[in-house]
Amino acid sequence: AIAAVGSGYTLFGGATYVMPGYNSNRAIKLVADANAAPAIYSGVDFAVSPTLTINGLNELSTWYNFTAGSCALGSPRFGITLAGYPNRTIFVYIGPPSNYTGCLQNAWTDTSNLLTAASLVDTSQLPGGNFYDTWGAAQARYSGQQVTAISLVSDNGPTGSQTVLIDNTDVNGTIYTYEPNSKDDCKDGGWQNFTFAPGP
Repeated sequence: AIAAVGSGYTLFGGATYVMPGYNSNRAIKLVADANAAPAIYSGVDFAVSPTLTINGLNELSTWYNFTAGSCALGSPRFGITLAGYPNRTIFVYIGPPSNYTGCLQNAWTDTSNLLTAASLVDTSQLPGGNFYDTWGAAQARYSGQQVTAISLVSDNGPTGSQTVLIDNTDVNGTIYTYEPNSKDDCKDGGWQNFTFAPGP
């Protein structure tokens, strides 16, 4: 994507801006197609304070709208990386627990807060973790660990595809609406990020 850096976040893979969003001018479209060659995936990396530890991370949520496919195979999901485990990720899945499938299509849905003490998260990549862990248990087990990265990813592999819009994403109290910061967002080819009118 062109001009894919917003205020406090960066788009990667096939992520693009789209219009309209959820009661707003724009949102982010995440596309995944594991059958494409090469495979297509999309995501958003969010800015993380250097002082944030797992103990202080207590809010993750987003509005989402599937326009093709549905939640499946652990996608889409938030990913949380800790300093002590740089090549491993805590996954926070979007969709109805416990199998995270059956998300509605063509309807905006709020995840609500996915990081309450009782919320289920997948810590199976980390020592002592498991697939159906609670966030409270994860905070206690990895207490004091610095959070180095938070992302929201759609990759729906290894055999699926999906297109999901996201908007009004809450990362520990910071709300990302993905709205343009200024008219400069449309300059230098930035207008090409818009796939609905008045875009290309």
